[in-house]
Amino acid sequence: MQRGLRREPDEANGTEKGGIAILELLDELRVIAQNGLEYNDGAEDAYDRQRYERVLELVSDYYGRALDVPPSAVRESLREELGHVSAKVGAVAVVEDDEGRVLAMERANNGRWALPGGYVDPNESAEEAAVREVREETGLDVEPVELVDVYSVGPGEGNNPHSIVNVVYRCRVRGGELRLSHEGTDLAYRDPTRLPADAWHEQNRRYAVDAVESSDAAASAGSDAKR
Repeated sequence: MQRGLRREPDEANGTEKGGIAILELLDELRVIAQNGLEYNDGAEDAYDRQRYERVLELVSDYYGRALDVPPSAVRESLREELGHVSAKVGAVAVVEDDEGRVLAMERANNGRWALPGGYVDPNESAEEAAVREVREETGLDVEPVELVDVYSVGPGEGNNPHSIVNVVYRCRVRGGELRLSHEGTDLAYRDPTRLPADAWHEQNRRYAVDAVESSDAAASAGSDAKR
């Protein structure tokens, strides 16, 4: 499988009549405004700062309308951004059993199934984040054995008012004991091809299917090499 930056389907990007991707437009305006505030902090730029602040207010308002979230909550979330604004980076782990099923958690907040994963913390690599998320959400200790792919998720996916780059790893269990965290209501190995797409959180089904297919391809190649 060729590795690269994959763009997720845009069914959740707020596209309206005429093909205008509203959330993508808002995300771009948000980045312009926040980076403008970051790099224009002198007194001589007071008018520019007012304009950037106003753009950010409008963006927060329309984000709130599009995502059904209070604009004040959106604004507070955006204020937490420090430095140059860029896409969020997430790490996702695919842990398989001997039957090709993947470990998934039924999320407490929306009842959908998700792979272990989350944002990469400061001073942490994507691989380290994947290992940490698996430990926090399932109790297992794992090690990444393969980069499945890197996926680009547009703004609006999962009510996130920003773009996300998800790095997905296939992982092997090294130890630990399976346990459910407070973030979920169930934890089980599921066949990603049998669970309906709408039962999965965001694009997690795609990540799982890609990982299983990659694992099968690697196993087949190894078998052919032994002949």
